[in-house]
Amino acid sequence: QVQLVEFGGGLVQPGGSLRLSCVGSGFTFSSYTMRWHRQAPGKERELVATISASGSNTNAADSVKGRFTISRDNAKNTVYLQMNSLRPEDTAVYFCATYVYWGQGTQVTVSS
Repeated sequence: QVQLVEFGGGLVQPGGSLRLSCVGSGFTFSSYTMRWHRQAPGKERELVATISASGSNTNAADSVKGRFTISRDNAKNTVYLQMNSLRPEDTAVYFCATYVYWGQGTQVTVSS
């Protein structure tokens, strides 16, 4: 069955960096667009970034553009989200997703 497992969340100070990873299994990873979403307490789930199957095309939400970078390694069935210059408002549970499948999420907390 399809599985998506996220790693790398944690507590970081404002201005700091984190890299999230998501490992996919049970499907042909290299054939699918991958997405990162986030959901903050009391807010709707938000699309953060997407990357095409080959990795040649990426998009990011305006709220994270210039700070977050999505990438992938199809040989490792892994998609990454490099997050720099983190702000308290980036605090959320971050999910990776493809098609209709979702990971369990990883908590990112930005606080001093």
